[in-house]
Amino acid sequence: MLGVCYYPEHWNEARWAEDARRMVELGISFVRIGEFAWSRLEPSRGSFDFAWLDRAMDVLTKAGLKIVLGTPTATPPKWLIDEHPDIVPYDEQGRMRGFGSRRHYTFSSETWWKESARIVEIVAKRYGKHPGLVGWQTDNEYGCHDTTLSWGPEDLKSFKRWLRLRYQSTDQLNDAWGSVFWSMELRSFDEVRLPNLTVTEANPATRLDFWRFHSDQVAAYDKMQCDIIRKYSPERWITHNFMGFVSDFDHFKVGDNLDLASWDSYPIGFVEKFPFSEAERNRWAETSHPDIAAYHHDLYRAVGRGRFWVMEQQPGPVNWAPWNPVPKPGMVRLWTWEALAHGAEVVSYFRWRQAPFAQEQMHAGLNLPGLDELSPGGLEARQVAGELKSMGTLPVSGRAPVALVFDYQSYWSTMIQPQGKDFRYEELCFRWYEAIRRLGLDVDFVRPGAPLDGYPLVVVPCMTEVDHSALAALESANAQILVGARTGSRDRDFSIPANLPPGPLGDLTGNRVIQVSTLRPGLSEGVTGAVVGSAVRWREYIESSGETLAEFETGGAALTEKENFLYLACWPDTDLLGSVMRLAAGKAGLETMPLADHVRIRRRGELTFAFNYGPDEWTLPGTAETVLGERVLKPQELVVWREARRQ
Repeated sequence: MLGVCYYPEHWNEARWAEDARRMVELGISFVRIGEFAWSRLEPSRGSFDFAWLDRAMDVLTKAGLKIVLGTPTATPPKWLIDEHPDIVPYDEQGRMRGFGSRRHYTFSSETWWKESARIVEIVAKRYGKHPGLVGWQTDNEYGCHDTTLSWGPEDLKSFKRWLRLRYQSTDQLNDAWGSVFWSMELRSFDEVRLPNLTVTEANPATRLDFWRFHSDQVAAYDKMQCDIIRKYSPERWITHNFMGFVSDFDHFKVGDNLDLASWDSYPIGFVEKFPFSEAERNRWAETSHPDIAAYHHDLYRAVGRGRFWVMEQQPGPVNWAPWNPVPKPGMVRLWTWEALAHGAEVVSYFRWRQAPFAQEQMHAGLNLPGLDELSPGGLEARQVAGELKSMGTLPVSGRAPVALVFDYQSYWSTMIQPQGKDFRYEELCFRWYEAIRRLGLDVDFVRPGAPLDGYPLVVVPCMTEVDHSALAALESANAQILVGARTGSRDRDFSIPANLPPGPLGDLTGNRVIQVSTLRPGLSEGVTGAVVGSAVRWREYIESSGETLAEFETGGAALTEKENFLYLACWPDTDLLGSVMRLAAGKAGLETMPLADHVRIRRRGELTFAFNYGPDEWTLPGTAETVLGERVLKPQELVVWREARRQ
């Protein structure tokens, strides 16, 4: 259940066997290698050196380690960029992004696809049936460093092809884009231009199609690699390591290519990435927010259709955030167990040994820089390995009581036309998730249109376009459903629905949104009734044939109910969101366990795990039998107990 990322090309070969021995001694079972090694595998065009990787894989296998091999496409070598500069991406200002780090390619380049297929086939042929190889990782961290979207000549060429397939004629394209506005009508696909460098806002429908186009490219590029690997490496699984708070492409579509999903968990680094207040950032600086890692565990479990790994687990301070504190003692252990509680099959630490050179030399590893000496995080990993050995096989995770419908396109749509500067889709989803978890409830993420059978409570924080499959899933759900603002606010072509928002959900909710108001920071509007709190950021003015459960202080429905649908017509503050979630859970018949704001629980089969992110102790309720840890849960500790069997 534990793994590590290792780079044999970074170290003298004389260390490999000792490294492998110490990994096994520590309790490591899996090792990921090779994802950045193209320049060592092919130093120049057609000149290959596989001998070092042959020996490295043999050494690791002999030690008893199972190998995950990465395709090396995240780092095209310098000679390839020099030969084919059409590979490199462009930023939104139309500037070439050069060689010298990583992910310096655009998915639009035909040359890049051919070169990627070539190196993947060569590597898969050579190592596909190696006895130590159990799985593959495609590429590395799609979208990292803002590399999903590119704005260069190759992107324009590919975008035109994509549009021809989607629309067939410029009449259809002009109609979908509303090109009559501002005389933007096109006479041929050759006249299409990228939606950047315009005098003012570019056409939002064009921008949405540009985002859809790039997302489709990522999924198709990944499928190309997967098809090659499956041809030459049968009976080995394939994954990709996704990232935290990166929604530039549809991960569900990439997940369709894979056998399991994985993600790279850096909980403290993400505190700086997420738009927390400064007070929250300071509070969670050395532990992370209690829901950051859990949110992504649950998301990627869905992307992997029930199967996921943590491919890179933060083992200490990282190097890439504006500030990079040392985690409090116990947090590496806590994060590891939390991933396992959410169903992770393996938690793999990044990396075995801290590198004393190059860009990541300030990034901690399980060993100190260049040394054979465990770091503080390495010591905690060793503790987890011992605990896992004594615990034995963990039970299978069951279905959660709450489904959260997560829609990547809603992120793109609200980024394109936020209407209010601080309307952030990811933040909204995270806050809804946080409110559910503070009630002691587990959450499953669900893609739009997926079956919702068996969930007592379904929440839709925002889904800007409700297509036929999403509508059918919601209509047929035998659940209490809570829908948030801006849902159904746009159709397929990024236009306001003819029947007004929430569009296809109008009859089900009984609502029509007449107008919206965005509330700048410092402004809010109180809400009273069955729920209490305030609207911030976004408030809708609605006509409703349903029952009004709560009103805005200036009048108008804030929360409505029609049959099994609740509709919340605003962005809620913490109090209002908590109040709404308690009401929805109660209507769904769910038993809640209100928790301290620094404590979270997660169930895995008959085991329940509790994690303490805060400075204060928390006492386990009831008389349940503890399996790991103490009944009084100390800061940065965890406790596991077994639920009493019901007669």
